[in-house]
Amino acid sequence: MCIRDRYKTIALSLLLGFSLAACSDFLEFDPYGLEGSTNFWKTEEDVEKALNAFHEFTYQEGVTGRGFMWFENCSDNMVTGRSQSEAQAIKDFQMTPENGRDQKDNWPWMYRIIARANDVLRNVPDMSISGSVKNRAIGQARFYRGFSYLWLAPWYGDNGVNGGIPIVTEKTPTAEIDQPRPTSVLANYDMIIEDMRAAADLLPYLSEMANEDYGRPHKAACWAFAARAALYASQFDAKYYDTVIEMCDKVMGMTGADKRGLYPDFARLWREENNFCEEYIFSLLGNAVEGPKFHGMSFENGGWGLYNTWGYFQPTLELYNAYEAGDERRDATILYPGDHIQFVGQDVTWAVGSWATSSTSGLTWRKFMSPWENADCIGKKVNSNMNNASNVLGTCLIRYADILLMKAEALIWKNGEGDSEAKSLLNQIRKRAGLPENSQATKVQLKNERRCELAFEFQPSRHLDLVRWHDAQEAYAKPLHGVKTTTNPDGSFNVQEVEIWPARTFNPNVNHVFPIPAKEVANSKNLKLSLIHISEPTRQAEI
Repeated sequence: MCIRDRYKTIALSLLLGFSLAACSDFLEFDPYGLEGSTNFWKTEEDVEKALNAFHEFTYQEGVTGRGFMWFENCSDNMVTGRSQSEAQAIKDFQMTPENGRDQKDNWPWMYRIIARANDVLRNVPDMSISGSVKNRAIGQARFYRGFSYLWLAPWYGDNGVNGGIPIVTEKTPTAEIDQPRPTSVLANYDMIIEDMRAAADLLPYLSEMANEDYGRPHKAACWAFAARAALYASQFDAKYYDTVIEMCDKVMGMTGADKRGLYPDFARLWREENNFCEEYIFSLLGNAVEGPKFHGMSFENGGWGLYNTWGYFQPTLELYNAYEAGDERRDATILYPGDHIQFVGQDVTWAVGSWATSSTSGLTWRKFMSPWENADCIGKKVNSNMNNASNVLGTCLIRYADILLMKAEALIWKNGEGDSEAKSLLNQIRKRAGLPENSQATKVQLKNERRCELAFEFQPSRHLDLVRWHDAQEAYAKPLHGVKTTTNPDGSFNVQEVEIWPARTFNPNVNHVFPIPAKEVANSKNLKLSLIHISEPTRQAEI
């Protein structure tokens, strides 16, 4: 059962308290209770309302629609699919703090979730309720606090001039909630790992959860996100590789009903019926009424009048060519001219004839389009409001393949290339992709396996990978390519390679982070703009 079918949602500001809305009508708000209110934090029903409040961010377009995909769009995997000046500025590393793309929504929303988590941690321990409810509440609060910091920290924090992002806990007095940045983002990663460890101790295994609670956090999700935080921390301190390995081993070591594995058919992994298959670790769930909108962000702009997919992000030929011959993931991920796909009951021949495309690259993503297959999908599998794009496919944030890749990376970077266990892990990935099990566990191979396996997933990020591997400057100094398709009068077609984005200048001392939204800086006494290299045309605002 989809979590959005039963959860209620909450709207609140960071300091002003909460209000509750039913999923079926987001305009009817009931009082939730301000901090210290005598009318709340009394019953287990109050706790349930507070836990349901964690999920409101999932249907915010600027958070789980485009959101940080504007930043991921900087990578060599994709280009902006539509003409948009602010998006172009981001991709070309000329972004300013005032940039109005909806990536700016992520900062305030994640701090709202942090505030809600802190409210639970501040109030629930002293409530007269059952121990099991108390543990579940504290566990979910620790999870969502760590989750929110992990959502923000990699994009804005470093171990240098910028530092981390402000840390606010349940112990922070309200008068001091405007905290300065810690000197290093490692403080954020340490907190995330600590929160996830604590949450895992309190939360159930997935197998112990009722079906209606699927979509809430569980032990494996905690360990997986702790591994991701440690992997990002490893770029600054190699000791974190040990934590990556430890956390991945916890996920890989589960047995029985909780045993995780690779779903055997990569192409069919991205279907509603596999939202909770053996590869599932954590996703954001939606339905045809409301939920994440990410899956409708790309494909053909306007969907040839069949459905209003938005055409924003399109794959590059560089990504297409990164796949080895025979790699089943390529055609499951990307549509090349002449490929067929079912879209709202129509047999679409991508980019040919009446199905000509406006895609900047001449390519598009196939990976998440299964909800739009059938003629009766509108209102059943996808939102009938074509400006919404909510759908029944879970928005995957972390899955078992990523666990294998994270552990393999930690082993290679720690023990050296050719590590025998890393070979085995990568060969599991290759076998599922239909490739020979001949990995040599080199850094180059690990990077390409990660690129091909995880392409265009909402998390993790190719751009963040290139930055932390110190590959971004070289990669972005190369132009990006796509294809142009011409249909002949007899129905045949020609495909020509074309340059679609020029080479860019990436300054690794500046462009490794993005500017915190100007509104958040203006509302704070402690967030400061530290503008460096101010004369450079591609200068970023460091914050």
